[in-house]
Amino acid sequence: MALEWRLRKVMADREIWSGSELSRLMKEKAGYSLSAPSISALLTGSPKQMKSETMDALCTALECTPADLWQHTPTYTPNAKNNKHAKLSQAAGNDRLPPI
Repeated sequence: MALEWRLRKVMADREIWSGSELSRLMKEKAGYSLSAPSISALLTGSPKQMKSETMDALCTALECTPADLWQHTPTYTPNAKNNKHAKLSQAAGNDRLPPI
């Protein structure tokens, strides 16, 4: 599974060109503050984790959804031996997963 962080594109689509402008919008529209280094980290790389409050503030400030900020590209594994669902189905002897 591949996730692409698209914050800069979402910002550009809304003509927001700087971290300080994003920070100001988050404060004004969502009442949420992030430090300059935290804003910079969001702009320069893909976050490994994010507080739900931060995601909510970004979405509120940018008038978007989390799906706008992240783009998912499924990765396909053609070899069923590497597929966890296939392994469980084979172990169960049918095409259904065992009950949890």
